[in-house]
Amino acid sequence: MLTSLHVEGTSLLHRIPVKPKLFGLMVFGLLLYLIDQPVMLGAALIMTALVYRATGIGLAEGFRRLKPVLFTIAFLAAVNLLLLTPLEALVTTLRLVAILFLAAAVTASTTVADFMAAVTDLARPLERLGLLKAADLGLAFGLVLRFVPEIAARYEALKEAHAARGIPVKLSRLLGPLIISTLKDADRIAEAIDARGIRGQ
Repeated sequence: MLTSLHVEGTSLLHRIPVKPKLFGLMVFGLLLYLIDQPVMLGAALIMTALVYRATGIGLAEGFRRLKPVLFTIAFLAAVNLLLLTPLEALVTTLRLVAILFLAAAVTASTTVADFMAAVTDLARPLERLGLLKAADLGLAFGLVLRFVPEIAARYEALKEAHAARGIPVKLSRLLGPLIISTLKDADRIAEAIDARGIRGQ
């Protein structure tokens, strides 16, 4: 069963239309890269963490959603410590975590349908130039948002199934079934989309 990254709620972020949220996310990300003071970046991180928490998501669920990305950022931080000065590594890590929290808050407070509509509208100028079909881009973006939590849930289910059978959990054993099941779902969705003539409308 498909899951969603969206969290039902009535917070201020939920009530803001999706386009201003996306614009604010872009501006915030650009501003972060103009700041190189750890104290200010730490304050920005705390602020975005509070915004993420204000969407109504629980602490455990919020961490579960971001765990893979946080581990990736931790790995990058370790690599940066070898390549950069400790201060530069800290600044880079704080920036990434701060923008991650805000992006997660925007995603949690916006439905997939709203994202699709916004992306489609924003792509209209490119469609008029003959570069792409705006509706197709919006549909593709929506499908990505729907598949991300589904793939994560399927991965957890495969891990539990292996553990229940006493099989050591290794990524190499899980990757094959995960890719195959995801591709099968993608084929079924593509067939349903084509059968309904949705693409390009």
